[in-house]
Amino acid sequence: MTAKPFSQACENNKDSILQVLKTAFTEPATVWEIGSGTGQHACHFARHLPHLEWQPTDRAEHLPGIALWRDEAGLDNLRPALALDVTDAIWPCNGIDALFSANTLHIMGHAEVEVLFQKLRIHLSPVATACFYGPFNYQGRYTSDSNARFDEWLKQRDPRSGIKDYEWIADLAAAAGLTVTDDVEMPANNRTLVFRTG
Repeated sequence: MTAKPFSQACENNKDSILQVLKTAFTEPATVWEIGSGTGQHACHFARHLPHLEWQPTDRAEHLPGIALWRDEAGLDNLRPALALDVTDAIWPCNGIDALFSANTLHIMGHAEVEVLFQKLRIHLSPVATACFYGPFNYQGRYTSDSNARFDEWLKQRDPRSGIKDYEWIADLAAAAGLTVTDDVEMPANNRTLVFRTG
């Protein structure tokens, strides 16, 4: 029997992120999660936000692990995960009213992040909310020594990755029709950025 994938970071941050999502996603909607990873977040948020339909997505190699979590959760509002790489020419969706992504922007290279926001300009509905969780730099500076060490580790693993500047992300979002409406301080030197269109 295949063991479910597990992320300790997801366990550590899921409740603090949930508190932000409760205020960001107040209306019924389908939330598209970019980079669902293990599937732990999808299960937790779908369970505690029953007014939402949760749509996990990730690269194809992660879908079996997400399916194990989803099958165990048995939630009617948690959809089967779909294969999605942000650089895919065609995304498996039409209009997106709500979007969530955790710990993805610092894993992607700058070119991939640019493509992501270009895709959001195409796929987000006229009135939509997007939430991104993770570490960010401000005015080119790390917010903590631990983030500086983490960024060094990321770049050693993949030179294209690394913690992105908040100002750069905000500019990309603005070009996609998104405005920052909240920047929430989170545990472990992370943030949740809330963007809205319309």
